Amino acid sequence: MVRVTSVRRRFALVGAVALVSAGLAGCSATNEITTQLDYAASDGVRATLGDVTAENLLIITAGKGEEGALQGAFTNRGSADVDVTLTTEDDVELASVPVAAGTTVLLGGTRGEVVTFTTPVAPGATLPVTLSSGAAGTEALSVPVLDGTLSEYTDLVPTATPSATATATPSPTATETATETATPTAG
Repeated sequence: MVRVTSVRRRFALVGAVALVSAGLAGCSATNEITTQLDYAASDGVRATLGDVTAENLLIITAGKGEEGALQGAFTNRGSADVDVTLTTEDDVELASVPVAAGTTVLLGGTRGEVVTFTTPVAPGATLPVTLSSGAAGTEALSVPVLDGTLSEYTDLVPTATPSATATATPSPTATETATETATPTAG
């Protein structure tokens, strides 16, 4: 014969499991799933202009008044080519980047387009810029300005262009190298 207390314990356990499951499920029912939200995943900022998104925009420079390199990407999800223009709050154009329909243009890094300009603020500050792309309008952003203090940005700091007086040691041309290696030796 089955004990009554054993059956009651089973019903109580099943009830407790059901309540805990409902409580935990309620957390996801009332809270937005944050992994589905667009966000800036690194040190840069993001913006959306119609079909164009600007991702992880930041500026790397050695200092105020020095050459700065724009880092990030522009993605055009539309069917028409777009020019994205960056201007300062003083209406100084920093760059204009053409972005073909259905493409992503990488900026800076080791594989991206090189976009440089004189940086009007020091590293650690933000540079107020306006992105514009024709019919999509404009978006004001505060783009972070960083230097090479962090190891991941050290190689991205623009360096001075070599002066015209620098000399280079010429290397052998392909023809000279082929001639030197093609000479038979007696043996």
